[in-house]
Amino acid sequence: MKKAYGLISLLALMMLLVLAGCSSDSKEGSKDASKEDGKPAEKAEKEGKDIVIAVADNFTGMDPHDTNDTLSGSAQKAMLEGLVGFDKDMNVIPLLAEEYSANAEATEFTFKLRENVKFHDGTPFNAEAVKVNFDRLSDPNSGLKRHSLYALIEKTEVVNEYEVKFTLSEPFGAMINTFAHPAGLMHSPKALEEFGKEVARNPVGTGAFKFVEWKPSEGLKIEKNEEYWNAGFPKVDSITFKPVSENGSRIAMLQTGEADFIYPVPTEQVEGINGKNGIEVESKPSIVVRYMSMNTLKAPYDDVKVRQALNYAINKEAFVKVVMNDQGTVLDSIIAPDVQFYSKQEPYAFDLEKAQDLLKEAGVEKGFKAKLWGGNSSGAIKAMEFLQQQMAQVGIDVEVVPMESGTISDKIWSVQNPDDAELELYYGGWSPSTGDADWGIRPLVGGKDAFPPMSYNVSYYDNPEVDQLILDGLQTADLDKRAKAYEDAQKLVWDDAPWVFLSADNTLAGKKNYLKGIYLLPDGSLSVSDIEIE
Repeated sequence: MKKAYGLISLLALMMLLVLAGCSSDSKEGSKDASKEDGKPAEKAEKEGKDIVIAVADNFTGMDPHDTNDTLSGSAQKAMLEGLVGFDKDMNVIPLLAEEYSANAEATEFTFKLRENVKFHDGTPFNAEAVKVNFDRLSDPNSGLKRHSLYALIEKTEVVNEYEVKFTLSEPFGAMINTFAHPAGLMHSPKALEEFGKEVARNPVGTGAFKFVEWKPSEGLKIEKNEEYWNAGFPKVDSITFKPVSENGSRIAMLQTGEADFIYPVPTEQVEGINGKNGIEVESKPSIVVRYMSMNTLKAPYDDVKVRQALNYAINKEAFVKVVMNDQGTVLDSIIAPDVQFYSKQEPYAFDLEKAQDLLKEAGVEKGFKAKLWGGNSSGAIKAMEFLQQQMAQVGIDVEVVPMESGTISDKIWSVQNPDDAELELYYGGWSPSTGDADWGIRPLVGGKDAFPPMSYNVSYYDNPEVDQLILDGLQTADLDKRAKAYEDAQKLVWDDAPWVFLSADNTLAGKKNYLKGIYLLPDGSLSVSDIEIE
């Protein structure tokens, strides 16, 4: 089982650290921006078919096999495609495979491929191209960040030109969802050979858009693929992604028309812009969770009483109200309600007296100093400052340390020995991009095999009982057995409190009302392949 449980993908690391929140009644879906004060909203106008999208951070790379942030994956999906993917409700849909099947043991998966598809460099898409990509992903010596997602693939066989078969080393009933993960997007074999590691700056796929240029501090430009296999698409000429970390600047770009679409929308700006200047704000339930992790290998966080104390010391309802402007719900498990096999827990109440009693029992009643790491976006800084103020009430003197995404990534994943980790407290977010409880739990609290740099267990949490339950959930396709394993795991993690459990989000995006076919998925990733101007 070591192979299945080994190096865990970072999946959908939300380095944006954006406080895009869930509305207090998140199930109501998108806000209605069609009217303003009872009158039809003003229809914005657009000249040309070149789209600008303003995002909150820089991309980290264009190789889906070797990046782990949702933002980069959003751009990659416009250029590269997988065998299957997700629709806007996270249902698996065919892409480069027209159909697929599995044996009863869930150890063999066969895909019938779409014919007459070419990569942007003219290389034919066929079973051999699929084999090249998944041989690369499943190679344990590849060093790729996404290897662990496909480490179970023992063999990839070319059945014929348009049929490919995967054999796993052991049963895994959720493998189709794993193939649909953005990590399974495929490069042109020619590009992999020509560019090697530099394929991360020279992506060549089969998608609706082709790569033009990427200047990390300035943005990424992609253009229409005139030979796209899906007839009639794409319907715009180009898309330019611009990194704009400051919330107010993104809003201003949307208001003036400098940007056609922005995400995330800061929660405090939703009511102020929705329905005005031809702008629509879309707010939908997501599977993104927000938390503050604690390094359980470091004192005083190695004491469960301290970790529980911090949960009692931080007012989660106030976090939702103040930081997220009432557009969120208090997190009541390690995963969000819309993730498969979610099990509700009893939230830690805001109770300063109980927090102080627990700190006293742990021998730190006089408090202590701490450093809180997080992103440098406006939303992340606002959240960290809130946490700083809350912890000060029980004598904890917190230094807020915002960092650019590349810097914080290096500081977390350059650590080879857990004892050398500088990280104490970390404000972060997570989206399990397969929609399954395993991907929402295992990378984050899955024991030593999930410690950085292998995965994202930045709390360095290790509970053998939880590890076994996670493994139990992996070893069967029986839904009832999986549900029981994940239910028990969630309860144990909740009581051990390696995090301060904060909130579940809505996705929040702003667009000009002439756009359609562009949307955020529940995992927080963006889909642009069907974008068009009305």
